[in-house]
Amino acid sequence: MDRVDSLEVPRSSGAREPWGSPPWRIHPEFPQRSLPKYVDFAIVGGGFTGLAAAAWLRFLAPKKSVAVLEAGAIGAGASGRTGGIVLAETAAGELPGLGDVLAGMSRVLRDLERACGFSLVEGCELTLQGAWEIGRSGGTASSPIEWNDSGTLRVVNEVPGGTLNPGKQVNGLARAAARLGATIAERHRVQEIRWSDPVSLEFGRGRLQAGKVMFATNALSLELSGLRGAAHPKLTLAARTAPMTRKELEKIGLAAGKPFYTVDFPYLWGRICSDNSIIWGAGLADAPPSGDLGKVAVSRGRAAGMFASLENRVHALHPALANARFTHRWGGPIAFRSDFLPVFASHPRSSNGLVLGVFAGHGVALSVYLGAWAAEALLGRRNMPEWGRVVAK
Repeated sequence: MDRVDSLEVPRSSGAREPWGSPPWRIHPEFPQRSLPKYVDFAIVGGGFTGLAAAAWLRFLAPKKSVAVLEAGAIGAGASGRTGGIVLAETAAGELPGLGDVLAGMSRVLRDLERACGFSLVEGCELTLQGAWEIGRSGGTASSPIEWNDSGTLRVVNEVPGGTLNPGKQVNGLARAAARLGATIAERHRVQEIRWSDPVSLEFGRGRLQAGKVMFATNALSLELSGLRGAAHPKLTLAARTAPMTRKELEKIGLAAGKPFYTVDFPYLWGRICSDNSIIWGAGLADAPPSGDLGKVAVSRGRAAGMFASLENRVHALHPALANARFTHRWGGPIAFRSDFLPVFASHPRSSNGLVLGVFAGHGVALSVYLGAWAAEALLGRRNMPEWGRVVAK
């Protein structure tokens, strides 16, 4: 059996099974603590952003109480369904005052691992070997890639970046947050927010009051976070091949192990995994008119056709890929703004709420970096960036 076939997948929250099964193994280890009646900070969302913010809050202010409320299972949303490509900028590029995202993420992980006593950087297989931008015009004279895809794809530039294992990143951040004293409550879907003082978060099993609330938002919680109409939910699609031989990787130009993405259309991105399998991604499936991405199934309809098209493209890229066997197909929820800027702002209803997210597919590094920044903002130690505001329409 191929190694890729034996990998576990994220624990299902039930409603997300139609999105297929990514290969990342998610098994966070944290104590089951009862939710208190009140916490200083409540974080809605148990992905990279929410877990990083919870861990950083407890790291900086150990006397403050923190609870993470996750609607399903930890990492069952966007964080557990990403391809794991680490990029240095936002989808809108470099932004004023953003700083060095990769160095900042690494610093946060290193500080947390020293405080917790276990590895987070090596533990999540983080490597910052750079990333290739590839395109159908131009290209470096020594480009290792020459693929047939609506023209000839070649490397046109190398940028800071790398890869990590999303499952191990979720596991590590959840463990760190819990080790530092945060309470993590899975299957606690927040159904209503009452902007009283303190704020009241209501869910099927009861109620939690909090001094401040952070929404580590994604494409599934736009209504709750006050972003309905300001951000657009999509399902990004990815597929993974069985492991390739070293010789095959050399033939197709990926022996260096660098992730890649196109700078022109039709869009294509990908990365090598630790077992030499390759993840390929392209295409966005729209939400139905209701905006509920949970109703999109990747095994039928337009999404199934998009997967077939992606696999045909990969087979045609290079003779060494002609017989590549695909073992995993999955979708992951993401959200966009029309200007591709992230959201990092107070909740439209109250200054006691903070909304962070809408990374437009660039959230692997940004989520940890900005999650720690958001924790500092909640503690009154740092201002939120101007570019993160949402202007009311």
